[in-house]
Amino acid sequence: MHPIPGPLAAAAEDVLAAHRPAEVARAARALSERYLADRPAREPIMDSDLRAAAYVLTRMPATFAAARFALDQVIEAVPDLHPRQIVDLGAGTGAMSWAAVDAFAGIERVRVVDYSAAALALARRMLAPSGAAVEHVVARLDRGDAGGDGRGAGGARADLALAGYVLGELDTAGRDAVVDRLLRSADTVVVLEPGTPAGYARVLRVRDQMLEAGMRIAAPCPHEQTCPLTDGDWCHAATRLVRSSAHRQAKGGSRDFEDEKFAYVAATRLAVQPPGARVLRHPQVRPGHVQLELCADDGTARALTVTKRDKAAFRAARKVAWGEGWN
Repeated sequence: MHPIPGPLAAAAEDVLAAHRPAEVARAARALSERYLADRPAREPIMDSDLRAAAYVLTRMPATFAAARFALDQVIEAVPDLHPRQIVDLGAGTGAMSWAAVDAFAGIERVRVVDYSAAALALARRMLAPSGAAVEHVVARLDRGDAGGDGRGAGGARADLALAGYVLGELDTAGRDAVVDRLLRSADTVVVLEPGTPAGYARVLRVRDQMLEAGMRIAAPCPHEQTCPLTDGDWCHAATRLVRSSAHRQAKGGSRDFEDEKFAYVAATRLAVQPPGARVLRHPQVRPGHVQLELCADDGTARALTVTKRDKAAFRAARKVAWGEGWN
């Protein structure tokens, strides 16, 4: 679990200070209902400063946490990845970009592209403490708007392209077009979606497009064969984040933490060192043994029981988390 970086937390507090808590809470509920609908959007969902601020409070922390977890897995699998320039398509308020800045030292330029001018204004403001130069482009991703292809000035490619929780807002043709732009924008691409069957289905389609483009899968899959999960099962992971008091109030909850479930896929044209397997569920720790559900590098899903007799493996099994690699 990665804490929200101090500069990001401070920037979020500044944004929220401009609005009354009750207004933000109402806007947050409206946003939640819209995102739960999981249908294409004809207009920007964050269509006002208030709705963008509500997103900063209620969804940006979870998006950051999920993206940060996914990037950790990418870093392990792609040791030669040292991005200097990144592009974030459907960036919203910049959660994916902040996760990248937090994960990689030396990011110099961030290009954020979104259809919501209100969201991008906050993204630029909140990314300012990162030290990276920020370029923002208001563009509709699924219509070929100028600047929406993810390339910078002069058509420059990025080192890392990101898209978080955006494909569900587009129709099928729009999704394919956005993914095509992502794959042309950078040599390493990370796409994050909700950890639902629908989100997983979108991720599988992205994975197919990545392989068709000649890229190597970096995470979460330890192989490039057909996904072995069937019978209503789907690949997703989870990460826990700490809730602020304002976050709890806006979402009407009492717990001081939240578990964010997500599906993702990352691919690259760099060399890949995948793990031997990926943990598919919370490990079941029992007296004397740990039960792991794994996706293995031979393309199969299997259960593994690690007993106390293998001390090193047992210690590792007690520490490994859902979504992490296993060797």
